[in-house]
Amino acid sequence: MIIMMTLGIGIFLGFNMEWKTIEYDVGKFFEETKYADYRLYSESGFTKDDLEKIASIDGVDAATRYLSVNLEIKGDSKKALALDVSENYTVSTFTLMSGDGYDENGDGIWLSDKFAKLNHIEIGDTLTLEFQGLDIECRVVGLIKAGEHMICLADSNQIMPDFNMFGYAYISPAKLGAIIREKALNTVTDELQKAGLPADTAKEQAEAMLTDEMLTEATDRAFPQINLRSELEKSKLEEAVKEKLGKTLMVVSKDDHAVYKEAMGEATEGKAMGSILPVLFLAIAILTMVTTMHRIATKEKTQIGVLKALGFKNRTILLHYSFYGLFIGIVGTALGAVLGYFVCKLVMSENGMMGTYFDMPDWSAATPAFCYPVMAGTVLLLALISFLSVRAQLRGTAADALRPYTPKQMKKSLLEKLPFFGKMSFATKWNLRDLMRHKSRFAMTLVGIAGCMVLMVGGLGMRDTMAGFLDLLDNGVSHYTTKVNIVENTDWESAKQLIEDLDGDWESYSGISIDGYTATLDIVHNEKGRFSVIDEDNKKIDLCDDGVYLCLRLADRAKIGEYIEFSPYGGEETYRVKVIGYNRSIMTESVTMTDKCADGLGIGYSVSAVYTNRDSSEIPSSELISGKQDKRQLMDSFASFVEIMDSMVLILVVAAVILAIVVLYNLGVMSYVERSRELATLKVLGFRSKKIGQLLILQNVWLTVIGVILGLPAGLGTLYWMLTALAGEYEMKLMLGPLTYSVSILLTFGVSLLAARRLDGSAEE
Repeated sequence: MIIMMTLGIGIFLGFNMEWKTIEYDVGKFFEETKYADYRLYSESGFTKDDLEKIASIDGVDAATRYLSVNLEIKGDSKKALALDVSENYTVSTFTLMSGDGYDENGDGIWLSDKFAKLNHIEIGDTLTLEFQGLDIECRVVGLIKAGEHMICLADSNQIMPDFNMFGYAYISPAKLGAIIREKALNTVTDELQKAGLPADTAKEQAEAMLTDEMLTEATDRAFPQINLRSELEKSKLEEAVKEKLGKTLMVVSKDDHAVYKEAMGEATEGKAMGSILPVLFLAIAILTMVTTMHRIATKEKTQIGVLKALGFKNRTILLHYSFYGLFIGIVGTALGAVLGYFVCKLVMSENGMMGTYFDMPDWSAATPAFCYPVMAGTVLLLALISFLSVRAQLRGTAADALRPYTPKQMKKSLLEKLPFFGKMSFATKWNLRDLMRHKSRFAMTLVGIAGCMVLMVGGLGMRDTMAGFLDLLDNGVSHYTTKVNIVENTDWESAKQLIEDLDGDWESYSGISIDGYTATLDIVHNEKGRFSVIDEDNKKIDLCDDGVYLCLRLADRAKIGEYIEFSPYGGEETYRVKVIGYNRSIMTESVTMTDKCADGLGIGYSVSAVYTNRDSSEIPSSELISGKQDKRQLMDSFASFVEIMDSMVLILVVAAVILAIVVLYNLGVMSYVERSRELATLKVLGFRSKKIGQLLILQNVWLTVIGVILGLPAGLGTLYWMLTALAGEYEMKLMLGPLTYSVSILLTFGVSLLAARRLDGSAEE
């Protein structure tokens, strides 16, 4: 009983502490680092005048021009950093872990401490970054953690951080100004050298030609983003921004920003998980405890009668046995609280599962408020059940209480009145009558078996689904070796030359508004087959040029054959286009069309990424390239995600097996009390112990078969619900392999038969 309580409370508490800890620790970290509530984007960049206008909006508490750009580390084409600049340190800042504090005029770099540790970089070391053909030398002056990169991903294709290969860093606005000046000076110098001037002369003239206006213009173009803190509603902020700047901009709330969205998504998923499987654990434990306490009171009937005959008052006897249930509840709940804490820390700790996903300084455990009354209520419920069970045995005189337990008289059931009942074997008839007589035990056994099946199908099925998703991503969608990210607003001719050099396919993605809802416009050119667009059945789509494809999450926007309207952010144009199909989007909520379709509609775009079969080490640095990402690196990040899921599945399956063993073993032992007279009667009538054992095992087999039949569809339904709640952003398809069915059924049967052996042993006795 204590094991049941420990498991029930421990799993329930642990899983609910996990999501509450995410909310508490992440929320505190975001507040410390002044995480932005909104982000404004403009391809042409923001001037200081634009910033002042945005900051003057009523309801905007603070605003800053912001830059975040991925740069490769010189000497290792596979390692890169997201280099950030926050012009105003009141928004989108970082927490200093060691080293010098932030200095807006400083010349150093503040580096992710996790990236530094894994790459053996220390304070005082110098990093050289490549920026559009320019080498940037930065001395590491501090190690940090930043809310903007709490989930540090190179781009939307990556699902798990890999700090061995990709990190983040901050530099000061003064350092950025020096970089921009050097870049502009090099550009003018190169142009003068092309005109025939010697290098020294060209550089001198470039210095003279470089004006403050030119540097200001270059700096404005360098800030494509304004981050701000405000409690305004998104629609009101969008209206105010349009009024202040005279144009529609892409406004992304923190709810749609990758870091906040994924972090809060983990908390939401944790709530969903905590509302199903852990509740099932606790419910099975409590229901079994209720049944067990009733059985204990029944078994103690004679002892209760003796105490009553000896003069003990009913109140004293009631308190004694009520304390028994209370003691079990208190001990089980206390041990469950300890187990729950360790389950939570197994997931939510720097060295735990989520430590590979979140990068934050504090991992303090937090408990939802409702867990305390649930634990207290469970303890009181057990005491109450003990009280009521014993009170029922105290009715009447001491002589009545001294009489041994007698099963209630049973009338013929409807089943026994059927003509074919008489033709059944003795074993079948005996077991059917026994089940009709002890309905509560029958129901509880079914709940235990079906619950075990649900837990294992849900856990193992989620693992199968994730494995199928990764295989689809690796072999069904991605057929490239390296993804090359292109600098924003690169002109078509330059991008076209790079595409030809890399012999690749390409895509362009940008933000659009569909009736105020933010989505991604994905313009693709995949004639070489470097990547595929797939339908809801995971089959490749041969793209047509006469319409768009909506991802499954946008399928409710329009039916096939209908038209949708969308507006690209940063412009005033609205495009009306026919929906010709649905596609499964791996990551983003997107509207997909071919480049020919976009050209026909007159949509302006620039290439965002090129997909090539060349290795990243074979691709030379270029001022057009903002970063490179190996496919294998991407798949490795997914492998880390699978490791987290495997650990969660292992916890569920092991706990399910232990709980099922305890529940069924406990029910088996207690049911022997109910049937001791019947078993003794069978022995008197000449039945051998082996035959009686076979009768009992046959009943368990029946119940297991029924439990599996009920538990399998319930497990599939639970898995589908979890898939929708836990991984809806990836548009996964439910996939269960034969091994999952086999293992779930065999483990359930094994647990049931293991518990049945106790009944066989009872029959021998």
